[in-house]
Amino acid sequence: MELWSTEEFLPRLLAILIMDKKLLSEDVLNKLDKDMQTHPFDERNNLMDWLMANQLTKDKKTIALMQTWESSPSALQRRVFWYYQARLRWTGQTPPDNTEDLLSAIEANIRQEEPEVQWAMNFIAGWIGVYDQKYRARCIKLGENTGLYKDEMVSRGCTPNYLPEFIAIEVNKRNKCVVGGKANLQEE
Repeated sequence: MELWSTEEFLPRLLAILIMDKKLLSEDVLNKLDKDMQTHPFDERNNLMDWLMANQLTKDKKTIALMQTWESSPSALQRRVFWYYQARLRWTGQTPPDNTEDLLSAIEANIRQEEPEVQWAMNFIAGWIGVYDQKYRARCIKLGENTGLYKDEMVSRGCTPNYLPEFIAIEVNKRNKCVVGGKANLQEE
């Protein structure tokens, strides 16, 4: 917490790495969230993503807490809820049986969400579209309807966030990765 109290971005990243996850209660996490709000947009998103990846996903108690953040008053906590759901899919873990509910919530709420939450909602819709053929057309249509990231410029070799392009590129990559004679793509 001494590193965290510097209020500086890089020391806070280090503090997150060495925190004792057993001490991350709901109250402590709310304080960290509030402290992150003092940082510029990209820094606060990086801090929260770093906290999720390096601490929150390492403990059943904090995983359970993240799963309650879908309607949190904090945009950063809502972002983590959606980002964690995407992470379950892109890391190859068996996702929870909540895909239909997630897509319905995304379709109903993505347009009015904060930009950092929109990105995470879009991100999970992308991974659902990649890994679950049953929902692929629905995810592509979601991207077409919202138009999110359609005109975003991306660096050469990077995958765009625009859902129709993201899904097409990532599916194509996986279809080229043949494992044991089968494409490395989950289909229903």
